[in-house]
Amino acid sequence: MKKERILLLLLAAGMFTHIMDFMIVMPLGPMLMEIFSITPQQFSLLVASYTVTAGIFGFLISFWIDRYDRKKALLVIYLGFALGTLACAFAPTYAVLLITRSLTGAFGGVIGALVLSIVSDAVPLERRARGIGTVMASFGVASVFGVPFGLFMASKFSWHAPFLFLGILSLIINALIVVFMKPMTAHIAGVHAKPLEVLARIFGRPNARLGLTFTSVLMLGHFTIIPFVAPYMVGNVGFTNDQLAYIYLVGGLCTMFFSPWVGRMADKHGRQKIFTIFGSLVIIPILAITNLPPVPLGLALVVTAVFFIFSNGRMVPSTTMETAVIRPENRGSYMSIRSSVQQLTSGLASFIAGLIVTEKPSVTGSEIKALENYQYVGFIAVAFSLVSLYVARRLTVEKGA
Repeated sequence: MKKERILLLLLAAGMFTHIMDFMIVMPLGPMLMEIFSITPQQFSLLVASYTVTAGIFGFLISFWIDRYDRKKALLVIYLGFALGTLACAFAPTYAVLLITRSLTGAFGGVIGALVLSIVSDAVPLERRARGIGTVMASFGVASVFGVPFGLFMASKFSWHAPFLFLGILSLIINALIVVFMKPMTAHIAGVHAKPLEVLARIFGRPNARLGLTFTSVLMLGHFTIIPFVAPYMVGNVGFTNDQLAYIYLVGGLCTMFFSPWVGRMADKHGRQKIFTIFGSLVIIPILAITNLPPVPLGLALVVTAVFFIFSNGRMVPSTTMETAVIRPENRGSYMSIRSSVQQLTSGLASFIAGLIVTEKPSVTGSEIKALENYQYVGFIAVAFSLVSLYVARRLTVEKGA
């Protein structure tokens, strides 16, 4: 049990660095756009580069990742992630940062699926939910502590500081994995399906195809507005760069508190019903955020906190729904492909938003740029959110799932 706890803590620490690395770029948006003199379109490409390479590499690696020792696979992938993050810290130009973010995404996109596979292999079924819960707590910690701390370092030193911190921390965690994690090879036994056979099992099932469609429209209804929340809050609402940390602190705390409750409600009242409720309610804060005028800090934080709560409220039941659209023997491959689809559509959503949003002089400060047309991005997010409600009703539970 002690060794199991150590393993879970190491995996949670690794997930913390991965999530913080992905999240920190978006609140750094106003700073990066000013330092590199880049447009909203170029910033959206910076965000999309990570998710696109994560999706492509995650898809390719899903065919062979199960053929190797979990420890060796984690060490190699996590080392690549650490080195990519360090490279981001020393990027002198926008072009170099774009390349290093793409490199980091290629490795970072695999970490989450691999960590969950390790937990499933290492923890018996009767304790597995608790083990996964320990690891998934890293999401809340990254929001509550990681992003605010990263923004603090960026404001006190430079934008390089958060990436330098994450790169060094990741190397330390990798060294601890070498010492404390045992080799994991039990899953290797048996005949492995060829890539084309795996694809046929997934895409040959209408319910699985519908599940991947569900993932796509859900991410297009969510990630279109995410990259520009921070720049909009600074340029249009009146936040300072230092105050952006409050968005993630308050939103992260709300998410940590409400996530378990949403899960219990989904188990008690039905996943589709709870998804429909939160999938409908989230439209309100989406429209509020993308049309928000200059308002007091407290009111803006209420709006963003409600968005965090309702967004997470639809993600919890939707993820559970997707685990039931495929039979258990194909679930691992399906979830890996789903993760890739999720990353690729996130990148597409960011790219679409970047094509729509433009800049204008801000009324909140002479040296600050405000965003135009963000409300149209909100309308697109609402449209895809409504489509996701329709697709969700067509999903069925696979026999034996």
